[in-house]
Amino acid sequence: MTGAELGEAVARRHAPLVQRAHAIEATLGGQGALVIRDAQDRAPLPPRSHVVTLQRGSVDAIRREGASHIAIAYRDPTGDASLAALLAAIARPGAPIAADPESLSVFALAERLAASDIPVLINGPTGTGKEVLSRFIHTRSHRRDGPFIAVNCAAMPEAMLEALLFGHQKGAFTGATQSSEGFFRAADGGTLLLDEIAEMPLPLQAKILRALQEGEVVPIGSTQPIKVDVRIVACANRDLPAEVAEGRFRADLYYRLNVFPLALKALRERPDDIAPLAFALALRHTPSARNVPWISDAALAMLKRHGWPGNVRELENVIRRALLLADGRHAIEPAHIAFDQTARLVSVAAAAEPAERTLSNIVQISEARAIMETLEACGGSRIAAARQLGISERTLRYRLASFREAGLSIAGGRR
Repeated sequence: MTGAELGEAVARRHAPLVQRAHAIEATLGGQGALVIRDAQDRAPLPPRSHVVTLQRGSVDAIRREGASHIAIAYRDPTGDASLAALLAAIARPGAPIAADPESLSVFALAERLAASDIPVLINGPTGTGKEVLSRFIHTRSHRRDGPFIAVNCAAMPEAMLEALLFGHQKGAFTGATQSSEGFFRAADGGTLLLDEIAEMPLPLQAKILRALQEGEVVPIGSTQPIKVDVRIVACANRDLPAEVAEGRFRADLYYRLNVFPLALKALRERPDDIAPLAFALALRHTPSARNVPWISDAALAMLKRHGWPGNVRELENVIRRALLLADGRHAIEPAHIAFDQTARLVSVAAAAEPAERTLSNIVQISEARAIMETLEACGGSRIAAARQLGISERTLRYRLASFREAGLSIAGGRR
């Protein structure tokens, strides 16, 4: 494997499994100092190495042997679960985990893009791993030793967004008791991720464009520009060309960012990613003092059949619930899988009555219908609809986004 040390016993006893993992791991660029060895190998381990031990056996199992040592016992070297467990075990925190050809092609292209400094625009639904892809680009670039700063443009108060991005001088506005450098200067020499950039107000988009074109920022309260050396990666979960056509996003900023676009598809469109992600999430969320449950073939089949309107974030919820329901058992089985309700809530809001007429479902469906009807009555204006519903426009945007992710065709509205 790329960057991996393989013992002779591994090559002899585990070749079918290791060779499959090698082809995938090589596309993801390697995982640093990695040792994969047979369970019977007792040779001293290199210092500060990440170790994965393999053993053929009659029972599938995955367990931690230490902070950087994972042991896997498996029955079928050609099975999806065995491969998924190994891919999850060799992955470092924050590193990409993928096995689907669709995802691997995106990461292979991102590896080539990392060598340049051109802006990158990553499109894809919420929860598909856009920040993971952004970090992958950063760690493969010559800026890898510089900072990586991620900013969620939708989660920041609009009134403070400019100061948070560009910084401000002491006394520039009420409450500015000290100066702040802002995220652009904090990312100097590294990479700045602007997540959910479609939510950025138009006036601020013009200032982002200037920062990109001139390589400088002007803090609030200052008249002197400050040079910054930052690579921009922008992410959007909405159709930016449509936003440009509707006047909600600046065309000049869009073309400045769209030098090389990448797109991550919804999880349901890359089913081979589901199993390794599920094992990785099980490893992440199992307390260190407890055994990590294996995920049975039947449970993996159930996960692959699901539509995943919430993408990887929904998968994480499902795995965390499954760990609680399995309650220390050896394996996660179909009985431990409980899916989120978003898809059901939205689909029935557009069509028939719910199959499960629980009070929770009825309330959720009524809310979805009320939002859509109010938006239509307000001529598509999100501001007017939010005011009439007694919620913030941002809350309304999030509700609409959840409807779209669940597959419901609904107009996004206008400001």
